[in-house]
Amino acid sequence: MEQTAFHQHTWSPALADDCRHLVRLAVREDLDRGHDWTTISLVPAERQSTAEVVAREGGFVAGLPAAKIVLSEMDTSIRWLPLVEEGVAVRAGESIARLEGATRDILTSERIILNFLGHLSGIATLTHTFVEKVAGTNAEIYDTRKTTPGWRRLEKYAVRCGGGKNHRTGLYDAILIKDNHLAFMNESQQGGSQYLVRTACEQARKFLRRHPDYSAEGMIVEVEVDDLEQLRAVLPANPDIVLLDNMPADALRDAVQLRNDMAAGVTLEASGGIALANVARIAATGVDRISVGAITHAAAWLDMGLDWQA
Repeated sequence: MEQTAFHQHTWSPALADDCRHLVRLAVREDLDRGHDWTTISLVPAERQSTAEVVAREGGFVAGLPAAKIVLSEMDTSIRWLPLVEEGVAVRAGESIARLEGATRDILTSERIILNFLGHLSGIATLTHTFVEKVAGTNAEIYDTRKTTPGWRRLEKYAVRCGGGKNHRTGLYDAILIKDNHLAFMNESQQGGSQYLVRTACEQARKFLRRHPDYSAEGMIVEVEVDDLEQLRAVLPANPDIVLLDNMPADALRDAVQLRNDMAAGVTLEASGGIALANVARIAATGVDRISVGAITHAAAWLDMGLDWQA
């Protein structure tokens, strides 16, 4: 495994299990211990229909396997027929999937299916927009842990559908020394923040050497810095990644040069205040990665609807 490569999410049994838990909650929200009384009162039980999920706007699709789990958990006999592949671009008006089966089941499951597809496709779409903005540079777009509680692996999967990369999934799969860790260390140590970052990195490395079972595949050690002095101090400790927090473009460019001069093997990640308006300028500084919380916490849903066919 490449030393700076975090786990990249694809559809898996773990994702499917997360999805099932969320679907069960969604079904309870809609039906509790009751029924869809509107549909039961209007639609004969024997009626069969066909409907299609249709994009109301252009974007990138994510969540097709989740929709299938919705139908399974709702104990329907509906046939779910995807008309496009996961992660592809769709145009406004394009059909994404077809549902065939009991009319009552289609109507009752409609909103839950659209909620999962709209949310995950919105993340994929915004991610792809960021990826397009940095095209032609060496920078790659990464997500963060700023995710909806319970949805993290699904949202990170949607980032991958949009062409982005996954940062660490949780606290368990990498060491990331941040400002509050350094603030704690500062209470008991002397020497200034530029020296603390080096001490923290060296301490993390020593811990991993004493506990090799925690890093059987080489646990990543990443350190957050706020300025060039901290960067200059930490590079000799050889972190795998240095996160450059809220640095302006000029400082990022200087950071890249400093890294090239002192420790060319260290990966540089820009983070903080990243938006579509400035991401291309940040990528042009030469950083290797740009982590963007907004692609999961601020993505608008992709507008979709269910159109009746018969």
